[in-house]
Amino acid sequence: MSVETVPSLRSNRPGGSRLRLAFFITWFADLVASVHLFLVPYAHELNPITVMFYEFIGLPGVVLAAVTYAVVIVTVGYVLSSPLDVGFVAIIVSAYAFFASNNIVLLVFREPLLDMIII
Repeated sequence: MSVETVPSLRSNRPGGSRLRLAFFITWFADLVASVHLFLVPYAHELNPITVMFYEFIGLPGVVLAAVTYAVVIVTVGYVLSSPLDVGFVAIIVSAYAFFASNNIVLLVFREPLLDMIII
């Protein structure tokens, strides 16, 4: 008689602790900047899902959308096999860094980051 085990999620997290920390820092910076985009009259959030959550629930909807994105990203990182998981998290950190930088520059200088770089 043989005993079979149920496969479970890996206990090892994708990437190193520095990569995971970078993800959460850039995610949090993007969250704070996204919330502020709804508070100023001269800037607008471009993500339609975040806007929809905001219209339904208000500012807690922006936070709920951000938490939902983080849960999806972390879950996908756990499901992917190595080294794809590290590559995926690295790409997400890069994307969040760009979006957070763009939102912060937009809030401070009232111009998107690309407009400032190109001009």
